[in-house]
Amino acid sequence: MKKVALLISVLFMFNMVFSQDYLARARKDKEWGCIKTDGSWVINPQFENINDFSEGLAAVRKGGEWGFIDPSGSFAINPQFGDAKDFSEGLAAIKKEKEWGFVDNKGSFIINPQFDKAESFVNGLAAVMSGGEWGFVDNKGQFVINPQFDKVREFSEDLSCVLKNKQWGFIDTKGNWIINPQFDDAESFDDGLARVKKGSEWGVIDKKGTYVINPQFGKILLFENDLAAVKKDKEWGFVDKSGNYVINPQFTNARSFKEGLAAVKKGKEWGFINSKGKYFINPQFLDCEDFNNGLSAVKKGKEWGYVDGKGTWIINPQYEKVRNFKHGKAMVRKAGEWGWIDDTGKYIINPQFPNAYPFVRVD
Repeated sequence: MKKVALLISVLFMFNMVFSQDYLARARKDKEWGCIKTDGSWVINPQFENINDFSEGLAAVRKGGEWGFIDPSGSFAINPQFGDAKDFSEGLAAIKKEKEWGFVDNKGSFIINPQFDKAESFVNGLAAVMSGGEWGFVDNKGQFVINPQFDKVREFSEDLSCVLKNKQWGFIDTKGNWIINPQFDDAESFDDGLARVKKGSEWGVIDKKGTYVINPQFGKILLFENDLAAVKKDKEWGFVDKSGNYVINPQFTNARSFKEGLAAVKKGKEWGFINSKGKYFINPQFLDCEDFNNGLSAVKKGKEWGYVDGKGTWIINPQYEKVRNFKHGKAMVRKAGEWGWIDDTGKYIINPQFPNAYPFVRVD
């Protein structure tokens, strides 16, 4: 009997832990809590606001102040801050009075409040504003790069895109200029390339600052499948990494390739093409989302449903709003309330929440 009781206890604990692997923020009336994947409350609605869990804790607002809870809903750090950001690399940026600092997961100050603004740590550095200018500190609060920039973006591929005297350039993790300020706008590096704007036109540079694609487009999106959607005059097409057209400008709008297909708009309707520009799904939708897990959310008339890569309806249009499938489930709104369906359209959680967010894994 003792062995049976022990086995039942172990199974109960396993199911409890497994069911809490993923939690979703949800609102009931005016208060927020968290639900499990079966729709039951694991953290009852009681907060004015709540963030997703990050590194085992979630920032919540109670009585006008921010603190942090664990997955059971117990306070790990009592509400006491004017604002708070998610934990990243063991620290969370918080606002006390009018200044920002950083605390550990016990609520102890590791970096005392002293900054005008602060962002989360990424790769050992956090962007902070002091005296109206941005720089970067390490996890002890020491400036690695002194405040001197008007704006900064987080480091990506060991480079940060920064604004100095109305021009954008790129610095390394020691603050050295790798690409001097010279652009009117710029985005972070991705796969060795960065989109930059000169005058009113966008191009692409490598990490030496050399143009791979000269500025010539009104807009350019990230490369996916080695192709980037670009806008020339009033039409969209797709270019390769040398800037050569693979699909000539002909669309009124376009998005990046996802799962081998790109959403394009012709006239007032959206469809999907492959990397050679051939229609896989003819334009017929008023709106659409990118493909995710083999399905795309599309709008027909006033309602949303889901189609596969051939344009076949897998879930007929019937929802007011939808979100992409993730982990085998998707959020849908019906009669003003959100619920979740599986990839056959069967409700996993009936619509019942006036607001909610997708499930996220709890570390």
